[in-house]
Amino acid sequence: MINVSSSKYSDGDKGSYSFEFISDFLYEITYIIAGYSLAYWIMPCLVYRRKYFASVIAFIVLGYLTSILGRIVIVKICEPLAGVPAKAFETYKEILTDIPKLLYVYFFQIMANAFVFVFFKLFKDQFEIQKRTLALEKEKAETELKLLKAQLNPHFLFNTLNNIYSLSFTSSPVTSQSIARLADILDHILYRCNTPFVPIVAEISVVKNYIELEKLRYDERLTVNFKTEIEHEANIAPLILLSLIENAFKHGASEDAGAPIIDITLFANEDKLIFKVSNTVAISNNASDMVSTERIGLNNLRRQLDLIYGDNYTLSVTREEKYFTVQLTIQLKKEVIKHEKDPMPAG
Repeated sequence: MINVSSSKYSDGDKGSYSFEFISDFLYEITYIIAGYSLAYWIMPCLVYRRKYFASVIAFIVLGYLTSILGRIVIVKICEPLAGVPAKAFETYKEILTDIPKLLYVYFFQIMANAFVFVFFKLFKDQFEIQKRTLALEKEKAETELKLLKAQLNPHFLFNTLNNIYSLSFTSSPVTSQSIARLADILDHILYRCNTPFVPIVAEISVVKNYIELEKLRYDERLTVNFKTEIEHEANIAPLILLSLIENAFKHGASEDAGAPIIDITLFANEDKLIFKVSNTVAISNNASDMVSTERIGLNNLRRQLDLIYGDNYTLSVTREEKYFTVQLTIQLKKEVIKHEKDPMPAG
């Protein structure tokens, strides 16, 4: 509370605490009116509507009226309470026309307090806007991530069901085993991928089940080599590894009428994960086919990695002779720190 009684109407002689409180409280009303009018009326008109002339006029009028109100509070209420002789009272005409006193004694003080209020309000509004923007961006990223996953899962499910459907016609003894593998994969996708990160061992299990299901489509001509080296257990984003495996089967084994080979290596320690998938491609495929393959099979994965890992990953795509290779490297420690500071809610 700003003390105005001693400087305005009692010549430096302070009154009782109750008088100080009452007089200061009444004078604070002018600060409140000026502050709220400036913050909720004039500033929005100036900043958002860009009505500069109207805003200046409104500011001058507001300053004049609140200065008059402040002077009336002092002369007609506070000074009588302080015991100032009646002959010292000013008339309303004198109050309205004494511009120098209104300007130098009241206007600057009232507006200075009003601008302090406006400053804190603008700071609060900016904080709220930033907070809301971050929330919207995060919600947008989560929604986009769900859409990317939704594009992946139906494709995988469709191919797998077709394979099991074909097995059912031959009464193959591996039909029930295939259904069990599919059930495990669906359980992982539907119920264990609702968190931002899952254990690497869980993703490896899904990949192995997927490979076994895909191998049902091929005879002995398909060779799949899968090597893992886990020095330290860690968590990664779900379905990332499966996306790369799907890409290898879709654009490698399924298009290679010869003896397709898929080599998969996974290395993980406390700091990073390296996942490399190499698959043979048909000799007839040229460089443009490789670019098209990358665009179709990996664009969604790149976008998903951008949303989750930001700059903490690299995804390289190369082709040497008859091999198409994709290598994913993720900086796990950086991602853990980022995740602890700003966790993405489940769902």
